[in-house]
Amino acid sequence: MMEPPSSSRCQLHGSASPMILRRCLFLLLLVLPSCCSPALAATPYLVGMGSYDITGPAADVNMMGYASAEQIASGIHFRLKARAFIVAEPDGKRAVFVNLDACMASQLVTVKVLERLKARYGDLYNENNVAISGIHTHAGPGGYLQYVVYIVTSLGFVRQSFDVIVNGIEQTIVEAHNNLRPGKIFVNKGDLLDAGVNRSPSAYLNNPAEERSKYQYNVDKEMTLIKFVDDGLGPIGSFNWFATHGTSMSRTNSLISGDNKGAAARFMEDWAEENVIPNQAAHVSSGNPRRVSALISEPNEITDDLIRLASSFKASGGRQISGSNITRRIRSTQQNKPKFISAFCQSNCGDVSPNVLGAFCVDTGLPCDFNHSTCNGKNELCYGRGPGYPDEFESTRIIGNRQFLKAVNLFNSASEEIQGKVDYRHTYLDFSQLEVNVPSSTGGQQVMKTCPAAMGFAFAAGTTDGPGAFDFKQGDAKGNAFWRLVRDVIRPPGPEQVKCQAPKPILLDTGEMKVPYDWAPAILPIQIIRIGQLVILCVPGEFTTMAGRRLRDAVKNVLTNSGQFDDNIHVVLAGLTNTYSQYITTYEEYQMQRYEGASTLYGPHTLSAYIQEFQRLATAMVSNKQVPTNLQPPDLLNRQIELLPGVIVDKTPPGVTFGDVSSDVPANSTFRKGSTVNATFYSACPRNDLLTDGTFALVEKLDGSNNWVPAYDDDDWSLRFKWSRPAKFSSRSFATLEWTIPEDAPSGVYRLRHFGASKPLIGSIKYFTGTSSAFAVR
Repeated sequence: MMEPPSSSRCQLHGSASPMILRRCLFLLLLVLPSCCSPALAATPYLVGMGSYDITGPAADVNMMGYASAEQIASGIHFRLKARAFIVAEPDGKRAVFVNLDACMASQLVTVKVLERLKARYGDLYNENNVAISGIHTHAGPGGYLQYVVYIVTSLGFVRQSFDVIVNGIEQTIVEAHNNLRPGKIFVNKGDLLDAGVNRSPSAYLNNPAEERSKYQYNVDKEMTLIKFVDDGLGPIGSFNWFATHGTSMSRTNSLISGDNKGAAARFMEDWAEENVIPNQAAHVSSGNPRRVSALISEPNEITDDLIRLASSFKASGGRQISGSNITRRIRSTQQNKPKFISAFCQSNCGDVSPNVLGAFCVDTGLPCDFNHSTCNGKNELCYGRGPGYPDEFESTRIIGNRQFLKAVNLFNSASEEIQGKVDYRHTYLDFSQLEVNVPSSTGGQQVMKTCPAAMGFAFAAGTTDGPGAFDFKQGDAKGNAFWRLVRDVIRPPGPEQVKCQAPKPILLDTGEMKVPYDWAPAILPIQIIRIGQLVILCVPGEFTTMAGRRLRDAVKNVLTNSGQFDDNIHVVLAGLTNTYSQYITTYEEYQMQRYEGASTLYGPHTLSAYIQEFQRLATAMVSNKQVPTNLQPPDLLNRQIELLPGVIVDKTPPGVTFGDVSSDVPANSTFRKGSTVNATFYSACPRNDLLTDGTFALVEKLDGSNNWVPAYDDDDWSLRFKWSRPAKFSSRSFATLEWTIPEDAPSGVYRLRHFGASKPLIGSIKYFTGTSSAFAVR
């Protein structure tokens, strides 16, 4: 036990006076809590977790990822979320990691989130200890990045997309901060073999044979998972890092979706609700269970009486409601229950595709050309196939489910406790002119430079996950005369830039294009977060498999050679973090000029620059030194151009009310589990109100007291919200609710309900709802 200071010691010898005894008892009470408290003695960390809805506009907005102008959002597959953990030493440093169901992080989003955190908490959370990372779904609304090249297809900046992400991240971190409690963290890792393949194998093969021989696979198969355990409540969540692209959903999809990683997170959080949270019942008061099956006992059979009961509930017709009456998402109503949070984070996914069956020509069914991913010389015909081909939703489910099952396995078997201090380092670098020491041909060292950003011809060819157009192709180190002429009209690259970027033939010299403002970033953040023996390398782009391996190994060598870490160190790479700067290949892969090499913005020595600067960060961290920088990225919010027109007015036909049914469920209908039921409603543009933390779609079940109970909403895998207009500029619109009845749905009487918000020509937004006729599920 810790002794009190000598001037305050209790000398209990002879006949102690009552005053001395009272004094000793008082000092003992002061000392015991600090030295003998089980929680403080056993737990080195405070742990907090949070999540919040970041679903953007489900209509009219171009989706971010494929750069396809035709891919416009028109509904919701399931909602997007921000998820965060905070780990803090009780009297020391703390770190925040936020995972977004978004294509990537945005520098402008990061800047504005940090401003809000500073207003709330002072310097407690800042650019050094906050990391914001994207899962790389290609099915989320775009327009939230600040550089021109990333918002061309979204018709410029989309303030609604931007605001919902910034607000959601802030609320997520606030929730995690408020949830900080003593807890432990465990780490585990294992291989997942069937959730990713290399989509540029010819470039990977250009890496040295000796280096390739160290690895069994041409993509990283390892998933690293950390498990959070609250000292009082038990397990409260997990985060994992695994490399595979968010491209199970194709560029023809128009429903907002978290793709395979968002699906995996949804599956694991629902799994935890059934398998983890019930074990915490002794620690919390009772609340609403997630699933309707826990609310209502299932009938033994569907009787004629039940079918007649269902047929007695006709479509309600639309009616106005107040905004406060919009049903909150079912998961959000569980205020008295702990919330399990699971995030499936991105890693070095640059050349990793979830379309694991391979790439085939759509015209012949034969494999695509190995070197160029073309079919008879055309890239437009070469597509990767997911495991559920030709059903992209099924492919998304399968790849998500594979990640989920591996995560559950790692979660259940995690036994290695994370121990050690929390630390971090962060700096900004000008990648347009960074000096890099690289090996020379004579065996020595030479100083080279990175280049201003530029994209090569093969960038326009796209990938097997989403091919480009015209006559571009991957592996093109020359370009062609026509597109060079087009390029030169826009901005011809100078001879120094051409030399610096070689052998990349420059299609867009984005780093030197400044009208109406910067087309591409130059100032980039790099960051290391340490939590005990876990080290997270936060990178602002998409590293290929081998590029990620080289970076991880280089940092690991610095850390283990310092004597502060043993071989049990876990180094993970968090891709698409804090901002976005496209791809990072190895020097050898860059020579091949496939899509990833053509999209490596800062030239052939980009990876060497990252390795050099991350080694510097790691050295500073183990030496307890700071990394000063005078650089700051630009804040271009006030210069953003928004060309997407706003909603003018919503209308219905004469005699029709918003929320009325346009196409009802068939009368007196009974559906079996696994079948699909749908109804269409007269609706309004979803951009009028995103219904954040609410829902556009609801499945309700009739309970034994003839009350309608929420069962499934638009954050459920089984329920899709589809929005449409009869014509492009029509003021009329429709909402179709499509429910594929889960196999574990209880039998009984159900109906579909739609919520929305309409905009009159003059006046404020008005909210409405309507229901379909009821139907029986057997």
